[in-house]
Amino acid sequence: MITHVVVFWTDKPYASNRDALLLGAEKLSTIPGTLNYRSGPPLPSLRGAVDDSFTVAISMDFASQADADIYQHHPLHKEFIETCVKPHARRFIVYDFGQA
Repeated sequence: MITHVVVFWTDKPYASNRDALLLGAEKLSTIPGTLNYRSGPPLPSLRGAVDDSFTVAISMDFASQADADIYQHHPLHKEFIETCVKPHARRFIVYDFGQA
C-alpha cells in the first residue's frame, strides 16, 4: 500500500484559493487505482507539534506502485496541476510512503 499526501499553501484570497483546490481535487478520486481519497483544510490546534499553517491537504492510497504511476500520468491529474495547483497554490509539498 502506498499513501500519497499533498499539502498546499496559498496566498490571499485564502477562501477562494482553498475552494478552488478542494473542488478541483475532487476529480482525483475518480482516477483508476485511487483508494481512500480524503481532502480538507487544516484543523486549528494548540499543540505545538501540529503544523496547521497550510490551506488544504489531500491524501489517497494506492494498492501498488503501478497504480501510483497511473495516477501521476493520468490526464485528470495533469489537468488538476494546470488549472488548480499552478494558479492557486504558492507552495506545496508531497509525502509518499508505504508499509515497511
